Amino acid sequence: MSEGTLSVVGIGPGDGAHATPAALAAIREAEVVVGYRTYIQLVRHLLDGKEVVQTGMTEEIGRARSAVERARAGARVVLVSSGDAGVYGMAGLVFEVLRDIGWKRGDSPELRLIPGITAASSCASRVGAPLVHDSCTISLSDLLTPWATIARRIEAAAAADFVISLYNPASGRRTRQIVEAQSIIRRYREGTTPVALVKGAYREGEKVALTDLDHLLDYEIGMLTTVIVGSSQTFMFEGYMVTPRGYTRKYTFDGDVLPGQRPGRSLVVAEEG
Repeated sequence: MSEGTLSVVGIGPGDGAHATPAALAAIREAEVVVGYRTYIQLVRHLLDGKEVVQTGMTEEIGRARSAVERARAGARVVLVSSGDAGVYGMAGLVFEVLRDIGWKRGDSPELRLIPGITAASSCASRVGAPLVHDSCTISLSDLLTPWATIARRIEAAAAADFVISLYNPASGRRTRQIVEAQSIIRRYREGTTPVALVKGAYREGEKVALTDLDHLLDYEIGMLTTVIVGSSQTFMFEGYMVTPRGYTRKYTFDGDVLPGQRPGRSLVVAEEG
């Protein structure tokens, strides 16, 4: 029996121009393509002549097991995720399935992990440069994680002044989480803090809104929306949302070093009186 391969592929935001050549090549070379039906539709133009296994929401374990089993049987299998499969995607579940069946390195199937552009990056590119300094991502879905844990993470990120990308902020049955998230963040941020809401980046029906922390709930927010909340340093410029890296704390725009600072050395911060 020939050794199968299982490629776990991130297809990016879903627009072909933003999928990597490696991801597209893996799909073209596959015999079997497994995925959530919405993501399968995004790559349907690559699927002629292939066996396609598509399932619905909440059937992730079945998809992962099916992909592993077909690959163990000798097929060239691709399991697709949107964004990057290793960021809120299927890669982690594949490893759990492999661990459950006792798979070891060198066993069939050969495992290949192919990265893609994750939602935070694609959405950020639609609104400016909000992720230039330290940032984090937090999913507001409590289907698999207790809300108390999520709330602690939001509070920690807000207190530490991270730019925060909120994934899965709301759905038809989950509406309170984004309200509570806003309330938590407002304890640490001004109401004028810039906020971006991007739905379906680079897909048909894309919607982009720029607002502030006080008014983010005035907009439609659903499962396909990513909410990017700025830090205390984030600003708006010509319709773009920007978080500075901090160069002007050390240099002038002529490239001169500010008094008391040294290139290549730690930033010197004056003590507050």
